[in-house]
This record gives sequence, C-alpha cells and structure tokens, in this order.
Amino acid sequence: MLRSLFFSLALAAMVLPATARPMTLLALGDSLTAGYGVDPGDAFPVKLEAALRVKGHDVTVINAGVSGDTAGDGLARLDWALGDPVDAAIVELGANDMLRGLDPAETERALDQILATLRAKNIPVLLAGMQAAPNLGADYGARFNRLYPKLTAVHGVLFYPFFLDGVAGQSALNQPDGMHPNAAGVDEIVKRMVPAVEALLAQVR
Repeated sequence: MLRSLFFSLALAAMVLPATARPMTLLALGDSLTAGYGVDPGDAFPVKLEAALRVKGHDVTVINAGVSGDTAGDGLARLDWALGDPVDAAIVELGANDMLRGLDPAETERALDQILATLRAKNIPVLLAGMQAAPNLGADYGARFNRLYPKLTAVHGVLFYPFFLDGVAGQSALNQPDGMHPNAAGVDEIVKRMVPAVEALLAQVR
C-alpha cells in the first residue's frame, strides 16, 4: 500500500508541470533608478514591475538604485546587490560621472567590470545609456557618449541608448531641478523602456 502511494506521488510529479518561480530583475543604478524626489510608489523599479505584470510577466524588480552613485560606486556594491538570486539586470549608471566631469575612461572601466561580472554569472543585461550635457564640451561629450555603444558591442548585451529618452528637457516631466523625472516622467520612461525590458526577459527564458 505504501509502495503504491509513493509510486503515485512520483508519477504525479512527473506528469504535473512545475510551478515557475517569479523572475527577479535587478535595477542597478543611481538616483534615476532609486526614485529621488518622488513617492516610493512612483520609483522606476516599482512602476516598471507594475507595467510588466500588466503585460503578463511574473517578475519582481529589485530597486538597487542609490542616489549620487557613480559607475565606480555601483561596481563597489555589485556583490552586495547580487546577494540574492537574480535572473536579469538593468544597469543604469554614469549620469553622476558625467555631471562631475569624471574621465569617461574611468566610467567605462567601471561599467566594463560590472558587465563582465554579470556575464560571468550568466545574468542577461540591458545597459541603459546616458548622454553628456552639451556644456561639458564637444570632446568630452563624444568620449562619454560612445562608451555605452562600445561596451554593448564588447559584452553583447542589450542596449537602451538613453534612459531619459522623451523626458530630458521636458519641464512637465521633470522635477524643479530639471534633472530628475517626476511621477509623470517616470511613467514615460517606463512606457518607452518596456519593449526593451521584455526582450531582456525573453533572454532569461
């Protein structure tokens, strides 16, 4: 009788599909990811998760954004951010490097190490780029702006060219500082990024 019960349970385990766990998406970034100046519920990771769930994706988005972080700061805390299992990652770093006028080569080295670490762990990545402010000069702008496409090609990751696409320079979508999106701005970022994030999730499958 007991042997028959064990056989039935084993057969059921073979026949019934396993319940898939939710995918975990790490959003590694600075204040633009963290949600500086907006209510917690309006932060990019929260709204992205909600938008993905509406489209049928069982995903949890981890907010690993820290205001003020440079790419080097993001690298320094990457191991901590990967303390729990992660299926995919969005990397949004470099804005503070640019605002501080740091050498683009320094930013590139840090991002290169972040992407290499994630690749070694078989974690698919969507790299979200930033664009240099025009007041930093043409030479700096050219050096900074080309580092993201270069890293994309080197590491073979997905690329979203400008995290603030459609929001930068739009007063109605930004906070009074003109740099951080307000709640409506976050909505616009999420709306524009969802297709790229869906492509990222498809790599997990």
